[in-house]
Amino acid sequence: MAVAGATGAPSTKPSVRARKERGRATAGRPGSPVRRNLPVYLAISPFYVLFAVFGMFPVVFSLYLSFQDWDGIGDMRFVGWQQYDWLLHDSVFWKSILNTFEIWFLSTVPMLFLALVIAFLLNSQIRYSMAYRVAYFIPNVTSMVAMTIVFGSVFAQAGLGNSLLKAVGLGDFGWMTSAWGIKVSLAVMIIWRWTGYNALIFLAGLQAIPSELYEAARVDGASSWQTLFRVILPQLRPVVLFTVITSSINGLQIFTESQVLFQASNGYSTGGPGQEGMTIVLYLWQKAFGDHQFGYGAAIGWALFVIVAIFAAINWRLVARFGEDRPVTSRRWRINRAR
Repeated sequence: MAVAGATGAPSTKPSVRARKERGRATAGRPGSPVRRNLPVYLAISPFYVLFAVFGMFPVVFSLYLSFQDWDGIGDMRFVGWQQYDWLLHDSVFWKSILNTFEIWFLSTVPMLFLALVIAFLLNSQIRYSMAYRVAYFIPNVTSMVAMTIVFGSVFAQAGLGNSLLKAVGLGDFGWMTSAWGIKVSLAVMIIWRWTGYNALIFLAGLQAIPSELYEAARVDGASSWQTLFRVILPQLRPVVLFTVITSSINGLQIFTESQVLFQASNGYSTGGPGQEGMTIVLYLWQKAFGDHQFGYGAAIGWALFVIVAIFAAINWRLVARFGEDRPVTSRRWRINRAR
């Protein structure tokens, strides 16, 4: 029944309840939004199906598995927080954390510095710059297993590394036997692999900086160092943040280099002499697929997730604060711009 309006005339506007009932009645009709957008939903559904099967399910199952004792074949036995309690008292696990952070520091700091230098060189007017970009990116797409075998021969006791040291009058160095030699060898492989990739990221950031800022700094009499620290680096802060975060995440997940470089004849790897090359992911692989302690391996994986999250958050805060209050150039330049 129509409802009378303020003037006494019947109102033709349907009530809220009537609109809801009409919406439910027309939801399944051919002209409804669901039917109309069904091809779009079907087109994007493979991604979500694959993500649910190969992405979300393994993550959820690994969390469930971390509270179980399972060898991969028999029945699971619920042990609660016992796996994490063992983890806190596992000396090898803490040694793997220390090794991972040392290798990360030895590799990430020089790698980002070299990448920034290479980006500056590529950003200058040089010939064949595209060929240089391709050459620097090739190590990132090269098989790391194959290159680890090559580096293994370079760092062998009678390899190219010691041959070069002898050529300059230095003695042999235990690249594969001493504690720091192992870490330096792994760091060199990481630097070789990721420097070109990060250089191209820095190059993209440099090319996005407006040329007016360089010209204003030059007119203002800024030196090269002032231009670097007051113009370039503040403008590169988002790029630096991205490279530091991704390098931190990749650096804490070192596996292939250590596993292949120190692999025994039976396929088992303990990280070299004294377990100096034992990383967190290598220890996870050893416990899960070597000792068939899948519950303990899942617990190590979640502990690694927490460590990466905390470490990435710390790096985010440190890098995000860099250059927040730095002026782009001098005060006189800003006054001239305001005029």
